[in-house]
Amino acid sequence: MQRIKCGDTVEVIAGADKGTRGEVLRIIPKDERVVIERVRIAHKHQRPVQAGRQQVQPGIIEFEAPIHWSNAMLVCPQCDEKTRVGFRVDADGKRVRICRKCKQDID
Repeated sequence: MQRIKCGDTVEVIAGADKGTRGEVLRIIPKDERVVIERVRIAHKHQRPVQAGRQQVQPGIIEFEAPIHWSNAMLVCPQCDEKTRVGFRVDADGKRVRICRKCKQDID
């Protein structure tokens, strides 16, 4: 089970965007990276595509670049603080993520 999932609110704990909160848009497990909304905005200069292919709008495109998931910490929905993630086993045998500070379920 993953500690951070898509849709979670996380806070950046290291780097240029330290202290910024945002929602996880995408997880790239192969590279151990996450894409967070409004964090690490990168710019790409897009050239118009040649004839015969699809037409792409030229200009400067802004997008969220991925960061390493060790630089993002989960924000507990109940206590609204960044926290480490723990796990416990439910009565049904399912693993559930819990907040280490307030001991409440995250899922």
